[in-house]
Amino acid sequence: MRRFPLPFIGLLLFWLALNQTLSLGQVLIGLMVATSGTLILRTLDIPPSGVRRLASAVRLLGRVLIDIVRSNLAVARIILGRPPPVKSGFVDIPLDLHSAYGLATLACIITATPGTLWVSHDDGRNSLRIHVLDLINEEEWIRTIKGRYEQLLLEIFP
Repeated sequence: MRRFPLPFIGLLLFWLALNQTLSLGQVLIGLMVATSGTLILRTLDIPPSGVRRLASAVRLLGRVLIDIVRSNLAVARIILGRPPPVKSGFVDIPLDLHSAYGLATLACIITATPGTLWVSHDDGRNSLRIHVLDLINEEEWIRTIKGRYEQLLLEIFP
């Protein structure tokens, strides 16, 4: 509870809102649910510090949202229109990012962007393999992932 006061309070309030009552029984059950939830958070070994570089996180969020919209439009054109011949394929991207949280965030970004999919991560070589629906230039994808996402992720997750 001490390490995660906001999730504890959030879980308790969420439980009470779901049950729409402040009865003693529901408050006690809510306290047990909130305590269990925060104990689970402790086992995840989440770093206690907050967001390191808020400006970088906001820039990253903006880039991701723009890229998701662009990718949705591109995939819609491929599916709904008379698409040019599409060549899909795999791209191996060398990474400088080592943080587990940074890699997880990168996985979410890539998988949330239509037309791309995180396939695997090689710990030994610290390289990422992605699948791209419309692969025109592998070097362009490497520059995009490293320049648009990895650079900001390195600022946020050391």
